Amino acid sequence: QIVLVSGHLDSWDVGQGAMDDGGGAFVSWEALSVIKDLGLRPKRTLRLVLWTAEEQGGIGAEQYYQLHKENISNFDIVMESDEGTFKPAGLAFTGNAKARDIVKEIMALLKPINVTNVYDHADGTDINYWMRDGVPGASLRDDISKYFWFHHSQGDTMTVQDPNQMNLCAAVWTVVSYVIADMEEMLPR
Repeated sequence: QIVLVSGHLDSWDVGQGAMDDGGGAFVSWEALSVIKDLGLRPKRTLRLVLWTAEEQGGIGAEQYYQLHKENISNFDIVMESDEGTFKPAGLAFTGNAKARDIVKEIMALLKPINVTNVYDHADGTDINYWMRDGVPGASLRDDISKYFWFHHSQGDTMTVQDPNQMNLCAAVWTVVSYVIADMEEMLPR
């Protein structure tokens, strides 16, 4: 059984793609790195996917889906960070009411960093195939007030990234992915 965390590596044709979506790829990598460094071994596999060709129509996501859809019942949740890695506000979630209640309980664990909101409708080009077929999905929500200042522009460079805000995003990703991966049962569908 798999809990998938992800971001995409490709950028637009200008800029460095540090925010879109190097930040999402980094916080996904960092989540698994933190779990490993803490010596935690969840009941399910945590899988990091660094998507390619998202900006060119989600070609990498479609290929991954085609290769793995026969095991769709083993995917517990698919998570994608692709809206920048600014100060996190919560998690957008797609799934049934029982699964949403579980996610709300998990997000309550993040009260010390003031990131407890659960929003409707996870979104992500790379996870849409899975959610369409009933796999619960989550996307990181953060303060996007500056997102379109840099989105698909020459301004999308490393200077956009704030290490403290990225650490908070990684904390959200770490807690959510680990707790779901270590629950007795998969999220209800």
